[in-house]
Amino acid sequence: MAEKSRDPEWEGKVSADLRNATAKQVWPLVEDFCSLDKWFPGVDTCRQVEGVYGEPGLVRYITSTVASPPPPNDVDQMPKTVAKWCYETLRSIDPVQRRLSYQITENNLGVRFYVAEWQVIENKDGDDAGGCMIEWRFTADPMEGKTLEGFCGYIQSSLNGIAERMEKALQAADK
Repeated sequence: MAEKSRDPEWEGKVSADLRNATAKQVWPLVEDFCSLDKWFPGVDTCRQVEGVYGEPGLVRYITSTVASPPPPNDVDQMPKTVAKWCYETLRSIDPVQRRLSYQITENNLGVRFYVAEWQVIENKDGDDAGGCMIEWRFTADPMEGKTLEGFCGYIQSSLNGIAERMEKALQAADK
């Protein structure tokens, strides 16, 4: 029997600069794996469902409510929403390198395979000089109806929102 050929994987990398926060300040926000609802625009819920907090094997459940287009010829023009959800498992975490990786294990997003790695990289002038970058790398199976460029654009926009929210929260905490 012939083996079914697998679609080529998507790979991508995006980054966002935080000019007013150090890597030392940002890492605890990223490391808190179940706090994504505080930072990710559009995420309603992010909570631990399994595993030991901060250790590989930890599973988080994430939900978002998104607008759903009305069916053709729908006389009811009231906006409709649909709940999107996923379970993500922490695969590795390295506080020294300020890096973690996770994988989507179950979802209704249309994702078959997705693994990502986030890293907080300090400013070249040293950790206390101010400024850092969050880097988000991913490998995924192509998603039906989406392009790699469009998906990267979504990831970049999301990371920009995350970085902005983190920077604002850190500035507010300093006051």
